[in-house]
Amino acid sequence: MDKKTQGTLEMSAAMAISGTIGWFVVQSGLPALQVVFWRCAFGAVTLGLVCWAMGLLRGVLTWRTALWAALGGVAIVTNWLLLFGAYSHASISVATAVYNTQPFMLVVFGALLFGERVTLAKVGWLLTAFVGMLLIVRAKPGAGVPGGHYALGIAMALGAAFFWAVASVVAKRLTGTPPHLIALVQVGVGVLMLAPFADLGAPPQGATTWALMITVGVVHTGLMYILLYGAVQKLPTYLQGALSFIYPVVAIGVDFVAFGHRLQPAQWLGAAAILLAAAAMNVQANRRRPAAALATAAATTPPVTRQT
Repeated sequence: MDKKTQGTLEMSAAMAISGTIGWFVVQSGLPALQVVFWRCAFGAVTLGLVCWAMGLLRGVLTWRTALWAALGGVAIVTNWLLLFGAYSHASISVATAVYNTQPFMLVVFGALLFGERVTLAKVGWLLTAFVGMLLIVRAKPGAGVPGGHYALGIAMALGAAFFWAVASVVAKRLTGTPPHLIALVQVGVGVLMLAPFADLGAPPQGATTWALMITVGVVHTGLMYILLYGAVQKLPTYLQGALSFIYPVVAIGVDFVAFGHRLQPAQWLGAAAILLAAAAMNVQANRRRPAAALATAAATTPPVTRQT
C-alpha cells in the first residue's frame, strides 16, 4: 500500500471516529464537563504510552513550547466543553453544522493577527456561510432537542468554533514539535483544568457509563489522534481538507439513526451552505500554495481541524 492510500484510509477512519463521538457523549448522560474530564484522563494515559513508546518524553519539549502547547490545550478543552454542551440543546446535527464555521473564524484571525489578505472570493464564501447560519438559527426551536435551549446550543457551537480557531492560531507556534506530544500536553492540561470541578467524589456509575468514557478517551482521543497525525504526514493538505468533511456527514447520520433527529429543509440548506463554503475556502487556499509548501506543511504542522 502506498503512502497516499494509507494516509487516506487513516484520515477517513479518524474522521469517521470523530463523527460518532456525539452518540457516546449523549448516551453517557453525564454533564459535558465530566465527559471532557474523563476524555482527557483516559486520553492522557493512551497518548502517554504512545509518546513513551516513541521516545518523546525526554528532552523534546522546551519550556516555551510547553507553554504554547498548554495554551492550545486550554483552547481545545474549552472547545470540547462547548461543543458537547451544545449537543443537549441544539442536537448533534445542528451543533456540528454550526461548528463547521471554524474556517471562517480562522480567516478573521488571519486578517487581524497576521495581516493576511481577505479576497473578494473569501468575502463571498463568508457571506454564503453566514446565510447558512441564518437558515439554521431561524429554524423552529422544535428542531433542537426537546427540553433544550435551541439558541443557547447555537451559541455554544459558535463558541466551540471560536476556540478551535484560537487553538489553530496557537498551533502555528508549534511547527516541528511532535504532534503526539502536543496532544498529550493538551489532554494533560484538560485534566488539571477540570479536576477541581469534575466531582470526583461521585464518579460515573455503572459499567456501561465507564465503557462509554473509556471509549471516548482511548478511541476518540488516543486512537483518533494517532490516525489523524499519521495521515497528516502522508497526505497533501488539500486532501486532508477534503476528507475532513467525513466528520460532519457521519455526525449528522449518527444523529438521525440513533436519535431520530431530522434536519428541517431550511437547516439542510443552511448546513449545505456552510459545508460548501468551507470546502471552497479550503480548495482556494491550497490552490495558491506550491506543491513543495503543501508537502512541508503536511509533514510538520500539527493539525487541529475537526478535533472533536
